[in-house]
Amino acid sequence: MSGAEDEYGASERPRDEGGDAPRLPVLRGLDELVELIEGRRGLYLRYSHGPAHDSGSLSLDYESGLELPGLSATVLDPEPWWRRPLADWLARQVCKYAGIAEEGESRRAWILAGRVTARGPDHEPLLVDVDPVAWLDGAVIREAHARYEQRFDVGRDSTR
Repeated sequence: MSGAEDEYGASERPRDEGGDAPRLPVLRGLDELVELIEGRRGLYLRYSHGPAHDSGSLSLDYESGLELPGLSATVLDPEPWWRRPLADWLARQVCKYAGIAEEGESRRAWILAGRVTARGPDHEPLLVDVDPVAWLDGAVIREAHARYEQRFDVGRDSTR
């Protein structure tokens, strides 16, 4: 990790990616993410090198070696059957692929909008016409992990 970046690649201050990338706001708490999703549906979460790097790129199915027809992302809108607080849903979704950010210090969590063009091998939405919305600070990911551990039976499945 370099300088003020944490294990999730998020820095204490917003940073420019350089080039033509827009300067995005940084969400610093899970409550800010909840507020964003309450006010704007159709948003997704992606862990990657960022919007500038991903511009014009597609995701790859590593097992098959096939290029996917969009960028893989995680749904942030809760399903209609979800009866728990939105913060619980978001904590779970943020934690789902947080390990990707830990794989390389230049991978970060960011919020985006886009058009779903297909589904990936894990049934994740694949997005095109992407519009970057915000970065997630590492504090949001840590808060999401804490909430997820506290409010869920993590790792439980239908076999137990």
